[in-house]
Amino acid sequence: MSNKNILFIMTDQHRNDFVGYMPGSKMETPNIDRIAGEGTGFAACQSVNPICTPARTALATGRYPRQIGTLTMAGDLSPQIPTHMQALQRHGYTTYGLGKFHFQQTWKWGTPIRTGLNMIKHEDLQKQYGYDQIWEVSGKSLLLNNYCSYAKYLSDLGLYKTMENYVISTGVNSEYPSHNFDKGEPSPLEEEHYIDKVIGRKAREFINNHDSQKPFYMMVSFCSPHRPYDPPQRYLDMFPLDDKDDYILQEGESMTRKERDCLNRQIRAYKAKIALVDDEVGLLLNTLEKKGIKEDTLIVFTSDHGDMQGDHYRLQKAFPWKQCTTVPLAIRMPGFQSQKLVKAPVELTDITATILDYAGLDHVEALSRDWPAYQDIIPCRSLLPVIRGEVDRIRDYSFTETDYTEEKDYKSLKELGSAGSEVKQKGERPRPERTQQWQMLQSEDYKYIKYLQYKEPGKFHEELYNLRDDPDELDDIAKDPANRDIMEYFRRELMYIVDSTPPAQTVWSPVESWTPGKH
Repeated sequence: MSNKNILFIMTDQHRNDFVGYMPGSKMETPNIDRIAGEGTGFAACQSVNPICTPARTALATGRYPRQIGTLTMAGDLSPQIPTHMQALQRHGYTTYGLGKFHFQQTWKWGTPIRTGLNMIKHEDLQKQYGYDQIWEVSGKSLLLNNYCSYAKYLSDLGLYKTMENYVISTGVNSEYPSHNFDKGEPSPLEEEHYIDKVIGRKAREFINNHDSQKPFYMMVSFCSPHRPYDPPQRYLDMFPLDDKDDYILQEGESMTRKERDCLNRQIRAYKAKIALVDDEVGLLLNTLEKKGIKEDTLIVFTSDHGDMQGDHYRLQKAFPWKQCTTVPLAIRMPGFQSQKLVKAPVELTDITATILDYAGLDHVEALSRDWPAYQDIIPCRSLLPVIRGEVDRIRDYSFTETDYTEEKDYKSLKELGSAGSEVKQKGERPRPERTQQWQMLQSEDYKYIKYLQYKEPGKFHEELYNLRDDPDELDDIAKDPANRDIMEYFRRELMYIVDSTPPAQTVWSPVESWTPGKH
C-alpha cells in the first residue's frame, strides 16, 4: 500500500492576485499553477487573521486565534493546544518543519536587536509542536531578534552582519505610503545564500533522505514575498519597473508621485521574490517526481495573509480588504485532477482539516482534548468533499478577525537604526472609526465588517460591501435601508461565531496523589 505523504508549502504575505491561475493575475507563476492545474484552485480563501503569528498558529491548531490566545502578534502558542502535526505523528507520520514557523512572539516590540529567542539552543522546545525534524528560520525582519538556523548559516559563512545591516537599512513597518522606507533594492547576498534558496535546498534534502517506508508530512514555509523587498539581482532583472498608477483608493485618498514611485519599486521586487519561490516550488515538485512519490503526495500551496501595496492608501497587513485577507490556495490531491477554480468561501484553517482528512483522521477528534473545557471546539472543515466534486461548498461565509494594536503602538524604535527615527505618528487616518481591531464575515456576494474598540455600548462602526457590484470594496452600503435584512443576518451570524468559540482552557498545576498527614 502506498504512503499518503503530505507536502504543505507556504509563502509569507502573498496576495492571491499574484499567482498565475487567478483571473486577472498580475504575474505568471508556472510551478504554483501546476498545483492548481493538476488539482483545485480556490479563489476566495480568507485568512482567519491577516497577521503572521495568529494565522500560522490557527493553521497549526485548526482553531480561530481567539480560541488559542493569539489574536495579535504578542505571546506564544501554548504547547497545551493540540496541533495537526502532533496528530500526524501519532498516526505514524515522520514530520518535518522547514522555514518560518512564527508560533512564538515572546519578546516585546521595540526590544533591542540581538535580544530575543535562541531557536538553536531550544530546538527541542520547538519540536514539541509536533515535528520530528526542523530547520526553523525567523524570517528576515525578525532576524534582528531571533537566532535561528538561517542566522547560524549566515554566521558560519561570515555573512550575518551583512544581512543584519541590510535589514536595519530597510526601516520598520509603516501603515501609510507617506512613511514608506524600503527601496526595493537587491539582496546583499549571493543568490545561493538567499533565505528561500536555502530553505528550498534543505527541503529537497529532507525529501531525498526520507525513509520511504513511512509517510511524511513536510511544511516548507518560505519567507517571501514578505518585506524587506530584497530579491537577488537576477530575479529583479526579470521584471521591468512599471509606472503603475491604478491603485485602488477610496474617496478622499490620493497618492503623490514620490509615494507611487516607491511603491512601484517595491511591487517590482515583490514579483521577483515570488518568481524565486515559484522556481523553488518547481524544484520541489521535480524532486517528488524523481523519487517516484508525487502520486502518493497531497500537495498544498497557500500563504498566511496578503499585502496592501498602497491600495486603500495602506501598506502591509492586518486590514479587512481583499488585498490583505484573501490568500492563494491550490491543492493537488492524487487521483482528483478537477482543474477548477472554486469561488465559494473558504477559511485558511480548512487546510488543517483537509490535511488530517487526507491522512484518514477525523479533524475534530485529532485536534481535541477531553479536558480542560473548550478543548474540543474545532471550527475548521475539510475541503476534500469539494475537491472530489461531492459538494460545491463547505460553508456559506468565512470568518476573519484581528487586533493589530500590539505591534502598531510600540514606541521604542531607536534600536532599529536611523530609519526608525523617521517614523512619525501621523494621526491622519482618513476614517478614524476604522480601528485596528475588527471582525469580518465574507460570503460570495457580500463583505461585512464590524470595527471594535468602541467607547459606548452598541456604538460600533459597521460596513457592508456588495462584492459582485463593487469588487474593489469602495462603496459602503451598510446604511442603505434596503440592506437592513442583510445587515441583520451578518450581525446574527457574527454573534453566533463569537459566542460559540470560547478560548480553550489550559492547565499548569501538577496533579499527584497524596495521603492525609504526609507531605
